[in-house]
Amino acid sequence: MLAELRGLNEECGVFGIWGDPNAAQITYYGLHALQHRGQEGAGIVVTDGQSLQAVKGEGLVSEVFSTGKLDHLKGSGAIGHVRYATAGGRGIENVQPLLFRSSTGSLAIAHNGNLVNANSLRRHLERQGSIFQSSSDTEVLAHLIKKSGYATFEQRAKNALSLLKGAFAVVMMTEDEMTVALDPNGLRPLSLGKLGDAWVVASETCAFDLIGAEYIRSIEPGEFLIINDEGMRAERFAFPQKRAICTMEYVYFSRPDSDIDGINIHMARKRLGKELAKELEIDADVVTGVPDSSISAAIGFSEATGIPYELGLIKNRYVGRTFIQPSQDLRERGVKMKLSPVRQVVNGKRVVMVDDSIVRGTTSRRIVTLLKEAGATEVHVVISSPPIKNPCFYGIDISSSEELIASNKSVEEMRVLIGADSLTFLSVEGMVRAIGRTDEGPDAGHCLACFTNNYPTEIYPDTVLPHKKELSR
Repeated sequence: MLAELRGLNEECGVFGIWGDPNAAQITYYGLHALQHRGQEGAGIVVTDGQSLQAVKGEGLVSEVFSTGKLDHLKGSGAIGHVRYATAGGRGIENVQPLLFRSSTGSLAIAHNGNLVNANSLRRHLERQGSIFQSSSDTEVLAHLIKKSGYATFEQRAKNALSLLKGAFAVVMMTEDEMTVALDPNGLRPLSLGKLGDAWVVASETCAFDLIGAEYIRSIEPGEFLIINDEGMRAERFAFPQKRAICTMEYVYFSRPDSDIDGINIHMARKRLGKELAKELEIDADVVTGVPDSSISAAIGFSEATGIPYELGLIKNRYVGRTFIQPSQDLRERGVKMKLSPVRQVVNGKRVVMVDDSIVRGTTSRRIVTLLKEAGATEVHVVISSPPIKNPCFYGIDISSSEELIASNKSVEEMRVLIGADSLTFLSVEGMVRAIGRTDEGPDAGHCLACFTNNYPTEIYPDTVLPHKKELSR
């Protein structure tokens, strides 16, 4: 999927390692594996047991850590971060890990998610004298830890974490230990692994595969891990609440080779395609998927229907990032630069175009147009998730309901707008069934808020919506 054209982006990815002399270099590779989770900034902080040192900047991992940048990052513990600008917006001051220094020691924090009570906590802290250096909601956690009256860092951290509401997968590091926490609902993915004697944590298990680490388990909701030279200790900062992993991790965000709670993303997406086939009767000549995240669902749909799968759309992987498209004409050219139809595949054919979601509908319309210009006689759009009708407050930059096409238009109105011959969305029940989580209850351990308007946490009146981007999908 063309995330930068669509405007549906995950906030970030986090990585941490403790107990390896090449911690910074391994973190660099881990961030490469997580690059799809954030392309606007990256950073690494490392400890040598005496002090914390950081390198961070705006851009891709390979751009931020150019030749020689990692050479002075010596130590056996490191945390890293890749980000999109959601809460707090762009700017080097918001690139993580955030690093704080004081007379009592230093602290680095990398955070994936969005805090729904960040505004109220920030006002409370400012009344107590705190001065914020960034607009990131992550900085709130650092101030809460510093102002906590408990004796040890672990006690202060757990107390501070217990005050946060919303989605947060957090990796923190001081000079002599790394701590890891996941919000009580487990809204964001976070996994624990081992690389030899070193402990590793990452937003996705694909990072473990790249560095050769062994997957141990998922971090549990409300869990607090302390990792230092003595080993790993698991405690809690909160009781786990009803599990609510972001469903879009399975549908779109995570890499196909990652696993979340033992469920492989590629196989889950294939099942989404097969569920679509059960819910839809269609007569067509060829099935194609919108690269990249929809390919697995398209394969599943093809297998279930018997309609041949073909590469009807090719993604140009050498086009630079295009976050700003200042005019309609340039946006149209941006789509053509990134996607090309294979005329020999679609010419004269009835095409089923499988996609993972529709946000605003404009990019879907452009892709349908591309296929028809390439000679497709019919284009039937099938979506491997339900209509997205509601904003996300947990770290995905889905803006207000007014900008979501499904919030104010029927499926037929959407079909007309995108120019498709038919438009079909997967049902909520079919999506949950296809993913295959075993949690009890109708939500089966998912956050379905963007589809159903049923939010797993309280939403505060002054909740910071993820930073607005232009929604073009």
